[in-house]
This record gives sequence, structure tokens and C-alpha cells, in this order.
Amino acid sequence: MFKPLHNYVLLERIEEENKTAGGIIIPDNAREKPSRGRVIAVGDGLIENGQKIPMSVNVGDMILFAKWASSVNEVKIDGKDYVLIKESDILGIL
Repeated sequence: MFKPLHNYVLLERIEEENKTAGGIIIPDNAREKPSRGRVIAVGDGLIENGQKIPMSVNVGDMILFAKWASSVNEVKIDGKDYVLIKESDILGIL
């Protein structure tokens, strides 16, 4: 399995509903990519001034991340799509 380095987090996107609250179905080409994910793997943490800062998310956490984050990298591992982001692009744990 893939092990992220430093302050990177590997996650699997969680698909959003394809229907509005009023029941209108949104076609795939009009939907935004989901900004929710499940943490698959985490790095050991950022090292700053010689001190290791531990990660604040754990494997299995459901998170919300910034849609337009600069560090969002789409990767394919063993034929499955994942997202690799920096911990700082995580907005919160759901």
C-alpha cells in the first residue's frame, strides 16, 4: 500500500448526491467533483524547526477538503482513483 510522506494525506473521494433536494437529477458533466473524502493513509507529520508536528487526521476519518486547493493531486494506485493532498488543505473532520 502507498504511504504518504510528511504532511500528505491519501484519501478516497466520497461521491455527493446526484439529486437536488427538490428531486432534480444533476447530470455527471454538470456535477462538481466531491470535496469529501475518507482518509486511507497519512504521513508521519510535518517537521518544522526540528520538531515533528503530528497529523490531526487518522485513517478512516471522513473529511471535508478545499475544492480549489493548490495541492490536490489525483493519483491511481492499483487501478483505483485516490486524491493526495496536504493536511493544511483539510477544512475539517466530519
